[in-house]
Amino acid sequence: MDLSETLRISVRSLRSHRLRAALTVIGIVIGIAAVVTFATFGASLKADVVSEIEGSSANEVYLVASEADEGGGFGGAGQPVFTEYDLSQLREIEGVQRVVPRGIVPVSAIAHDNETIAQRQVTATNATAFETATFESGRAFENGANEAVVNRPAARLFPGNLTTGDDLSITRSSGERFNVSVVGIVNGTGGQLPFSSFTDQPRVFVPADPFYQSVVESPNAVSNQRVYSQVTVVTDPADTTATQERVREYFASPRSDAAQLVPEGYEVAARTNADLVDSIERIVTRLTRFVTGIAVIALIVGAVGIANIMLVSVTERTREIGIMKAVGARSRDVMELFLAEAVLLGALGALIGVPLGIAGGWAATRYAEISLELAPGWFAAAVAVGVLTGVVAGLYPAWRAARVDPIDALRYE
Repeated sequence: MDLSETLRISVRSLRSHRLRAALTVIGIVIGIAAVVTFATFGASLKADVVSEIEGSSANEVYLVASEADEGGGFGGAGQPVFTEYDLSQLREIEGVQRVVPRGIVPVSAIAHDNETIAQRQVTATNATAFETATFESGRAFENGANEAVVNRPAARLFPGNLTTGDDLSITRSSGERFNVSVVGIVNGTGGQLPFSSFTDQPRVFVPADPFYQSVVESPNAVSNQRVYSQVTVVTDPADTTATQERVREYFASPRSDAAQLVPEGYEVAARTNADLVDSIERIVTRLTRFVTGIAVIALIVGAVGIANIMLVSVTERTREIGIMKAVGARSRDVMELFLAEAVLLGALGALIGVPLGIAGGWAATRYAEISLELAPGWFAAAVAVGVLTGVVAGLYPAWRAARVDPIDALRYE
């Protein structure tokens, strides 16, 4: 029996049981669509996250003291280990253009014009953090001045929105209050971790001098100094990699305060955007594979459905099989016939499931407000898996049909 005849008989058989075949195909469609949806969303999420990181300065080295088993991750604020002495030493390293410290000032509330809002912290830094920032209005604060810079979400916290020249009263967690004047509304700042742009949170920035009060005794300078939890080193763009290595060498030596202040089990990580991109890509890829793997369960259910319907078909068509063998059909012809039916069911499910999955991925990206990024490799894999599912699910029923004895089949009622 040639291939065209096999396909013709297979299609005729499936058409004669349209409802049953349709219900079987639905199982494959759901599985394929789920795989494609999750793969598309994962690819879109990875592209969005990577573009956010790569969109920030490529010549920044981020310093954070984190647990060693976290691989230098920036999931938290980090331990405060970078002293003013460290900052001065970093400025002397070849290739370093500027050093931007970042510390947290714990607060309980911020008030303006008889309106008070709860706030847990404000960020202490220096004016160099705003050298590459884009301001909606105003300017950067001056170091040592009672001034503040706020981002757009923070400006919108108060009725009428904050504007340059407005005064803020900030209450520390200890109950102490200090007043600052808003001198700038900023879109973004230098010296922030790349992940800061993912959360549109209200941020208030104040000068470390005089408002940042976290101090520690410097092991090298032998004096009390401010100590920061995160530092950004802005390098010469043409020498970022070499400068990063020099910074790592400094923090690996006892001449740095951080090397002596870092708690046991922690380490100072010096990472660039390229390092962060690699880490994020690995994490998102693993997550996508895990979630997509769960969706494969639906494919297994679909395969069981195909196997079930083909076994039923073998039983129903026992007499037909006997007639085919009586007129000269070989066992291989019968096996190919039933296998072709199973493959057609799988292929049809894949062809319907892929566009449905793309639509599901599009809907997911619209909900998450990220750009759609297709994953053609997953689409090809989904079609291949759909066909393979039909083959695997149809093997046993086809083998069983091929073994039917023609004499017994002709007597079958």
